[in-house]
Amino acid sequence: MKKKLSVNYSETCKTRITAIKDTMEILSGKWKFHILGTLLETDRMRFMDLLREVEGIGSKMLSKELQDMEINQLVTRTVQQTKPITVVYEITEYGKTLGPIIDEIAKWGISYRNSLHNPQDRETA
Repeated sequence: MKKKLSVNYSETCKTRITAIKDTMEILSGKWKFHILGTLLETDRMRFMDLLREVEGIGSKMLSKELQDMEINQLVTRTVQQTKPITVVYEITEYGKTLGPIIDEIAKWGISYRNSLHNPQDRETA
């Protein structure tokens, strides 16, 4: 007879798992954290400046990632009627709420990397 599982079937757990899946889907990909981190530091940037700042990304991929983040209300896009036309991206207030989360992920990553290079740190942590 199989043991009945109860932890992952509680309403609280289901809600948390769904929320984590939603978050991971919105922030998935190689570039979103880099783009968000850059916009968190500068608040707003022109498309070409972002392209230069996010090393290694192509213009099509940057455009796609920014479009995804705009759909998810993390950034806003403003077209300025200049010659040539300038497109400016700005992190939204909602997008700024990711700042502390990104900081904590970075801290965890630094700690994890250090533990791999200094195994004795793992034992004291």
